[in-house]
Amino acid sequence: MTPGAPIPSDPLAPDAVAELAAALIRIPSVNPAIAPAEAHGEAAVAAFACEWLTARGVRAWLEEAAPGRPNAVAEVVGGPGPTLVLCAHLDTVATAGMTIPPFAPEVRDGRLYGRGSYDMKGAAAATMVAAAALRAGPFGGRVMLALVADEEHASLGAHDFVRRHRADGCILTEASEGDLVLAHKGFVWAELVTRGRAAHGSRWDLGVSAVARMGRIIAALDRFDRETLRARTHPLVGPASMHGATVHGGAGISTYAPECRLEVERRTLPGETPEQVMAELGDVVRAAGEEAEIRLLLARPPLDGDRDAPLARAVREAAAAVTGAAPRERGVAYWMDAAVFAAAGIPAVDYGPTGAGAHEDVEWVDVASLATTARVLTEAARRFTA
Repeated sequence: MTPGAPIPSDPLAPDAVAELAAALIRIPSVNPAIAPAEAHGEAAVAAFACEWLTARGVRAWLEEAAPGRPNAVAEVVGGPGPTLVLCAHLDTVATAGMTIPPFAPEVRDGRLYGRGSYDMKGAAAATMVAAAALRAGPFGGRVMLALVADEEHASLGAHDFVRRHRADGCILTEASEGDLVLAHKGFVWAELVTRGRAAHGSRWDLGVSAVARMGRIIAALDRFDRETLRARTHPLVGPASMHGATVHGGAGISTYAPECRLEVERRTLPGETPEQVMAELGDVVRAAGEEAEIRLLLARPPLDGDRDAPLARAVREAAAAVTGAAPRERGVAYWMDAAVFAAAGIPAVDYGPTGAGAHEDVEWVDVASLATTARVLTEAARRFTA
């Protein structure tokens, strides 16, 4: 589908949504922060999205979240009512190891295959056709599209969008199998460093191994995860958790290790804070009888949505109207950009299509679910902005 191609008689039809999703997939947009060997970035696909939307009467423009890393932003204004954001990310993970052509999308048995089909260019296409449909018909407020960069790494795009724009609600469109997602976990990345004393491997009387010190800390962290964190639960997202992700140390096999570094990831529940996590890491280290430098690398907040809020109600009612049944309501264990909007004071939920293969060697999205998602987003926008 070229940006200026004629609009189908029904822009929300499955074939129309699939054709646009395939066009987005054909434009590589691997996140350069996580896969520098591919490093396509989002510039080309963001420009295509703006051209496609502009050709259909939707005001669209680029905003740089970082040098060479633009968001595609758009708006449709129908009246003086509330502002709703429909959000999807345009970056993808790498393609190494894929067993299907990553950028040659193909529809087989109702499934659209390709890198980003499920995570999440299919959903981005659903937001775009929803904007085109809203442009063609009456509704009461303003709908913005936030087609953002860098979700797969540090969410530069979402953070830049909320810095520039205010809104009354956001529907994130990560794949949800047609469920209404009200909550998700956050995460904290931290680094722990132990110090030893370098000495010749024969000098047990002089050497102190930083690796041995870290080993005792790793064992203590593992016990804390199993015995303490798994007992903390949230009704929608389940238990808290933590794991040791990477460990590096030592200067050679015949030398006592002078330093060892451990990176940990802690998945947080609604109500938990990075400060709490860092304090607990310090407590565990001390309880193990060790010392370590502990540094916060990155933190992202959880999401805890209100099922009775106007936004959740609009999505619930829209899904019921389109599909004939109210969606299942749940939380998820992974993180998404919805929490960035919520932290900025913009209530957020998630509703998206069905598929499989996020970050895997075969990735696909169900075409019929893309059309359903587009229709639900359109109807939810009309209800929320009325």
